[in-house]
Amino acid sequence: MSHFGNVVVVEDSNSQAMLYKAYLSDANYQVNVFELAQPALDFIQANPSLPSVILLDLELPDMHGLDFLKKMNEQAYGIPVIVATGQGSMSVAVDAMRLGAIDFIEKPVQFERLLVSVNNAIETNKLRNVVQQLNDELGHAGYSDFIGSSLPMKVTYRIIESASKSKASVFITGESGTGKELCARAIHNRSDRADKPFIAVNCAAIPADIFESEMFGHVKGAFTGASENRMGAAEQANGGTLFLDEIGEMSLTLQAKILRFIQTGVIQRVGDSKEKSLDVRIVAATNRRPEELLSSQSFREDLYYRLNVIPIVLPPLREREGDVLEIANVLLQRACEEEARSQKIFSANAAQVLLKYSWPGNVRQLENSVRNMVVMCHDEVIDVDSLPPEIKVSEITSIRPVPAISPVTNSVAHSNYAQPKETVEEPFDIEPLWVTEKRAIENAIEKCDQNIPKAAALLEVSPSTLYRKIKNW
Repeated sequence: MSHFGNVVVVEDSNSQAMLYKAYLSDANYQVNVFELAQPALDFIQANPSLPSVILLDLELPDMHGLDFLKKMNEQAYGIPVIVATGQGSMSVAVDAMRLGAIDFIEKPVQFERLLVSVNNAIETNKLRNVVQQLNDELGHAGYSDFIGSSLPMKVTYRIIESASKSKASVFITGESGTGKELCARAIHNRSDRADKPFIAVNCAAIPADIFESEMFGHVKGAFTGASENRMGAAEQANGGTLFLDEIGEMSLTLQAKILRFIQTGVIQRVGDSKEKSLDVRIVAATNRRPEELLSSQSFREDLYYRLNVIPIVLPPLREREGDVLEIANVLLQRACEEEARSQKIFSANAAQVLLKYSWPGNVRQLENSVRNMVVMCHDEVIDVDSLPPEIKVSEITSIRPVPAISPVTNSVAHSNYAQPKETVEEPFDIEPLWVTEKRAIENAIEKCDQNIPKAAALLEVSPSTLYRKIKNW
């Protein structure tokens, strides 16, 4: 029978080490136990591909656990490390995670907590290896000012790179907060126009009666208040890139004038009789779907096809698997520096909630949420309780009806979802939400023969969430 992996236990207490070994062996892990740090390091050096995870006590006779982590970092083994800490050494655990430890558990260690931590560490390391493989194949973990190494973003980076070498118009679509202006700037910065102006115009924010003046400029005396000649956005972008954000909000009349400018490259300031030729690269963006724009007849079809030479669709954050924590950690470090706060880290539970949240506001919402956590949380570890309310609520609302478990195959029988009873409850029969949640969790655990990780998977929450709720009950 194959094992799930190899765990190296570094623990000077013989009784504690034997307890770990018994727990993990019962869970089908191979275990190597070391009472001192140096023999463990020698074993790892001789067998760098063998350990799946290291369980490390911080207080060792021959070396402190932090020094052990530093030596692991020097050798770049890439093996996940879980630190075991006493009640009074939480600050040291935080230091350990800054040195690369993937999780920490408090003594006395409970079997369920240990098993969840080991499982999570191994799965996280597998994901890291996959991401690293993609990075090696595709060349980078991010691009320009973008953060993220998911496959959808890798594809997007390649399209941006190709678009930046062209002079053709680009049409960017994507939900609010996905980084459309960031995309436009990346196209400009990686083009041969990078040393020329990048001018961004929010078409939805400029009143229609002054839009033409803002876009093409005006001459002195053209209208009341025009006290001097003024250069418009298009002329300011001459030689560079003009970014037309939210172009779908522009009136049809103004769309016709933009279309003429794109076709001819010629502008005429308001009140001027002379025309001027410009060399401008056009990049446009909208958060509406192109087919919706065209079907609603609020957008000129000829303008759309003129702009949509190179289409770029930015994926929403919920489809960028693995990017949420990568982005959140970068934003967390940046926000701590900007707010002059000590560096913080996310707990394993908080990280799980961040991963499961749908992020309707995409990266912009994530950035605002991280800054909220930095300002409102005074601890060095950001736990679930410190997350914004709408994110915490999602942890509960994500629980769905529990499919039945087939007693023969021990798999999900999708046709056997529990059907609601066709009865009308009186108002006074409504029960508190936590009671409903408790019943759903207990029902799932019972159907899974007390297998909490399996129940958590069916409920689409992390096992640590269930352990915490059961402990609270």
